[in-house]
Amino acid sequence: MVEFALPKNSKITKGKKYKQGSKDNNTKLFKIYRYEPESNANPRIDTFEIDLNKCGSMVLDALIKIKSELDSTLTFRRSCREGICGSCAMNIDGTNTLACLKPIEDIKGSVKIYPLPHTDVVKDLVPDLNMFYAQLKSIKPWLQTESKNIKGKERLQSPEERDKLDGLYECILCACCSTSCPSYWWNGDKYLGPAVLLQAYRWIIDSRDEATKERLNDLEDEFKLYRCHTIMNCTKTCPKGLNPAKAISKIKNMMASRV
Repeated sequence: MVEFALPKNSKITKGKKYKQGSKDNNTKLFKIYRYEPESNANPRIDTFEIDLNKCGSMVLDALIKIKSELDSTLTFRRSCREGICGSCAMNIDGTNTLACLKPIEDIKGSVKIYPLPHTDVVKDLVPDLNMFYAQLKSIKPWLQTESKNIKGKERLQSPEERDKLDGLYECILCACCSTSCPSYWWNGDKYLGPAVLLQAYRWIIDSRDEATKERLNDLEDEFKLYRCHTIMNCTKTCPKGLNPAKAISKIKNMMASRV
């Protein structure tokens, strides 16, 4: 069951229904979560009937079509349309994913679209990710060194050292994994969550970084790291095919083997 952060004592109600005709009857219903905080109205579900013969193949194409042709007030984030920026992360057909990478044809029946679970909703499909970004900043996701580099030279890695970053550097910080994690739902203000911990491991394992001890010390907390209960939702939902749970287990192993 997917839950969302809603105003207290509020219920999702049925909203408007919009129709776009099709001679070939190749249409699909899109049921989209709508919420306008300033209106003080309950969240609602608006239904849009889209002619797939006149629409692109991805869910994001349908959202753009709806906003352009049926309801200009529909609000969502998007940018690259190529699965790189992570802006269009949302819950589609019960799974956190990127709208630009989700084919409409893969969804049976109507397409149900909600904002990322357990986030405060700014408007419609736009989640508030301020805490998520603050947690990312807290792990200092940049190279930290004390030794001086040789002037004009790069800090080099061997091919083997570079290979250790595969499966880590590809993270686009879409927050799909963190917002699918029950531990993050329950302790999001204290537990860093899969995405941020994967980023933390990316810098811990980087051979060029010289702050490994400090990074591990910063994670030595009963909530920051150890609220992970290996539920594996994070790995299952990652639209880039990464494995945050494995990265978290690697950090735990490094913690246990410290002298």
